Amino acid sequence: MTLTRTSRSGTREQRWPVALLGILVVATFVLPPLFDRSSNAFTVYNTLQITACLGLVALGLGLTMIVGEFDLSVAATYALGGMIAVKVGAGSPVIGVIVGVSVCVVFGLLQGLVIARLGINSMAVTLGGSLIALGITGTIGDNKSQSYENFNVGIFLNDPIGTIFSVRIFIAIGVFVLAYALMNATNLGRAMRATGGGRRASRTAGVRVDAVVIATFGASAGLAALGGTLQAYGTSTATSNPGLFPLIFAVTACLLGGIGLSGGRGGPVGIACGAISLALLAELFNTLASPQYVTSLVTGLLLILVTTAASPLVVRKWRAARAASARDKSPALSTAL
Repeated sequence: MTLTRTSRSGTREQRWPVALLGILVVATFVLPPLFDRSSNAFTVYNTLQITACLGLVALGLGLTMIVGEFDLSVAATYALGGMIAVKVGAGSPVIGVIVGVSVCVVFGLLQGLVIARLGINSMAVTLGGSLIALGITGTIGDNKSQSYENFNVGIFLNDPIGTIFSVRIFIAIGVFVLAYALMNATNLGRAMRATGGGRRASRTAGVRVDAVVIATFGASAGLAALGGTLQAYGTSTATSNPGLFPLIFAVTACLLGGIGLSGGRGGPVGIACGAISLALLAELFNTLASPQYVTSLVTGLLLILVTTAASPLVVRKWRAARAASARDKSPALSTAL
């Protein structure tokens, strides 16, 4: 079993996030009966509902990580997009989504412009951007949650389709498929991974690094805002401050999905696997009625285990061990022949 594969576009994608997802799917249905509980189709539905919103936040953050940056403002744009959509979309939910996402895209582009043109660390810029976005959200929402009166929109988005799907799940799937196509079938994806792999070499090769970074931060904010609007419409409530949970979920999902902190590695498939795996884990512990601290403990241990196993040093040693094993077997095979 190899840890990576090379796609037709020349990128290297990791396989283990898919394996991790498969293990958690099995655990979700095998473990509960041991404790006189059970998982069912509603468990899968809830998992996908969580992924539909927070998975988009993870996708946005993951794209910035691929280009070697880090967007700390995704939780804030998640809240800002939802708040604007609720305030503007009373008469037309579509207009609310368009305005909410568009405002956040512009916000992200401005952050990317500062980062790319001034060479400032992205974490510092986006931390400040997060505080600004939360301030704007609080101002619009009068620093409290705002209700969305058009309850039919939430019913439409959440109504089960085929037992385990819903409209907002299909929206998220469509966005991930589009992101996958752009990352693997266009020059944009190659430029993003090249930018994350090395700025100087990318510029020498003709990659417009600044434009890639700026556009990626715009996409990150827009994706987080879309997740926020789906959540706000789905629950008929926009919150002024979502706390750190959307950011923690996004970071964990990206790391579980094989996105490298050094940039240039990973893709939408891995992010989707990481997000679904994390949501499945939460649903599993919910089914088992485990205390919150148990969920946090196991999730943290899993994250450390996965990131350690996928670290360059461990991978190099694993490959060296395989090569040494192959060399040891070769003389024995030659003698037998």
